[in-house]
Amino acid sequence: QVQLVESGGGLVQPGGSLRLSCAASGRTFSSYAMGWFRQAPGKEREFVAAISRGGGNTYYADSVKGRFTISRDGAENTVYLRMNSLKPEDTAVYYCAASERWLGAHQYEYDYWGQGTQVTVSS
Repeated sequence: QVQLVESGGGLVQPGGSLRLSCAASGRTFSSYAMGWFRQAPGKEREFVAAISRGGGNTYYADSVKGRFTISRDGAENTVYLRMNSLKPEDTAVYYCAASERWLGAHQYEYDYWGQGTQVTVSS
């Protein structure tokens, strides 16, 4: 089992940047593929980005491709989401998730979830 804690959210102006962090504890971090999802008010939770166990493969939603970058640091047991050129439509609660299976884009493929961190993009 693994515990996930997100941080780094906040209020940012359109065009700005943020870096989210997700610290993992418990079972070996390298055992998990990791993903980021987000949920905006009144909308369903949606996939943002994912990274494989070794970090060699990544996958992004079309809406964030070219603006967001997912990475992981095995020494720090942390996965990051660097968000550039933020837009108001990126406003959401961002969740980190861990999968015991594979790099996926669907919620059902993930076994463990963090509590989320709020990102608000507004002038």
